[in-house]
Amino acid sequence: MNTIDRARSFADSLSFNPLNPLDYLSWMGPRFALIGVLLILFAETGLMVGFFFPGDSLLFLTGVAASSVANEVVGWQIPIVPLLIGAPLFAIAGAQFGHWLGARYGQRLFNKPDSRLFKREYVEKAEHYFHKFGPRKAVVLARFIPIVRTFMNPVAGTLEMPAKQFFIWNAVGAILWTDGILLAAYFFAQKIIDAIGGPDKIDHYILPFVFLIVLISLIPVFIEMWRSHREKKRERGEAGKHRSPSRVG
Repeated sequence: MNTIDRARSFADSLSFNPLNPLDYLSWMGPRFALIGVLLILFAETGLMVGFFFPGDSLLFLTGVAASSVANEVVGWQIPIVPLLIGAPLFAIAGAQFGHWLGARYGQRLFNKPDSRLFKREYVEKAEHYFHKFGPRKAVVLARFIPIVRTFMNPVAGTLEMPAKQFFIWNAVGAILWTDGILLAAYFFAQKIIDAIGGPDKIDHYILPFVFLIVLISLIPVFIEMWRSHREKKRERGEAGKHRSPSRVG
């Protein structure tokens, strides 16, 4: 190998795409992959600077890396049981910490100019979901929406959602999100590999698969939202019927 080839090989080893979950697992290696993934889940849901982590796709690929095709995809395997226990726990802890920050510091957390890592629109989007769907549904729903799941937690704290109430729905959302995606990837990994024509192509199909899994996971939430909308519409209709008609004098 000549000098140019060595330089190119060294540069390739240093290249890291923060949006590619395969780069994270390759960088962490078999010794640190489990704790590394758990810490990323905590950071993405607990620290506002963690919104850029590829949470959904990283969970999906980690589920594949715990399956029977793990060696074909990443070259080693992550134990599935600690993953299924640790992932929701770290996601819950991260979100709870974010809620505490919001309750402790309030709007001061968000009173900063826009930058590469912070946009006021991120906070406004989280507040929109919070008011539109109500605190409980918003906390669960936000788990499946990138960026919103990071900012929803401090926003919920700032808007004084009680910590105990937040914890309950935080736990529900965390379990559905983490273990739902992990188990789907774990059980269907072999079929996915067969369908796309080999493990070397999996990074091109991660996002479509994650989108499908998230969509399926959100079906109960959408059904509940639809029922709530119908109930409110019916209540408005009944209120209109009982309202006395105005008289023209």
